[in-house]
Amino acid sequence: MTDRPALSLNPGSRGSRVLGIGSAQPEKIVTNDDLSKIMETNDEWIQTRVGIIERRFAEKDESLTDFAVAAGRAALADAGVDPSEVDTVILPNCTMPTAIPNAAAQVAARIGIPSPGAFDLNAACAGFCYGLGVASDLIRGGSAKKVLVIGAEKLTDWVDPTDRANAIIFADGAGAAVVGASDEPLIGPVSWGSAGDLVDLIYMRDDKYIYQEGQSVFRWATTRIAPIALGALEAAGLKPSDVDVLIPHQANLRIVEAIAKKLRANGARDDMVVADDIKYSGNTSSASIPLALDHMRKAGTAKPGDVVLAVGFGAGLSYAGQAFVCP
Repeated sequence: MTDRPALSLNPGSRGSRVLGIGSAQPEKIVTNDDLSKIMETNDEWIQTRVGIIERRFAEKDESLTDFAVAAGRAALADAGVDPSEVDTVILPNCTMPTAIPNAAAQVAARIGIPSPGAFDLNAACAGFCYGLGVASDLIRGGSAKKVLVIGAEKLTDWVDPTDRANAIIFADGAGAAVVGASDEPLIGPVSWGSAGDLVDLIYMRDDKYIYQEGQSVFRWATTRIAPIALGALEAAGLKPSDVDVLIPHQANLRIVEAIAKKLRANGARDDMVVADDIKYSGNTSSASIPLALDHMRKAGTAKPGDVVLAVGFGAGLSYAGQAFVCP
């Protein structure tokens, strides 16, 4: 026994849930034919290899924070949550032009969120799933009441525009989610990890351009990600047949299709809807999962109450996934 005073904890909640979703993209559409004018490529080559038809590129005077603000405001409006109710902002990204100041505090101030806890999170293309997992646990642990998670990227600042291996893939945009308390668990446990021995497969070169060893990443993703997705379902007490909507990180349409095929081989339904937002949005890294979900809800292919399985993967190599109920 000691004489020290007892510490108290903030009461948490039994569960957490996604309250709203929002997204934002640049207006500038870049087609495969547009790219063929500046590099040796063509529409058939691009669609066959990565499945992209067009993508959105930001203008020089548009910033990552511009898109994050727009997506965050849209998510708050969708959730019916006033900015004053948000106490924490998490901003997954890997393309801020400087390491400090972080993007989260700037974005929070522009949205009108007063004095929140605010931090950036860099897990590259797995960033949104990492952020959603942290937000859920903050709420269940009592450290936060409402969290705004915004995955945002301006990848065109970091891609050599003449490098057809990467310039055809990466794009710009943001996607956001508002997370709050729930009487029952509506966001499953995050299932995450890393493969730091494969760090050399994707990295930022000394010239500040992204390098990616495409074939090695493709082989890793098509063999390792489906088991991670199945692990996320098991952690949530769900079966593959329970999944209504599958949203893998939109890295490459062939990878997305390979993951879906393996899940169906393990019991997922034939009518499970699979995100293919990469066709018109490209690879937006940490923004790709919430961006895809927002587009799917607007199209009616993801509906309120659907069980969503999200799984992100990318540089690090980092990966994460979880099941949650669509707002």
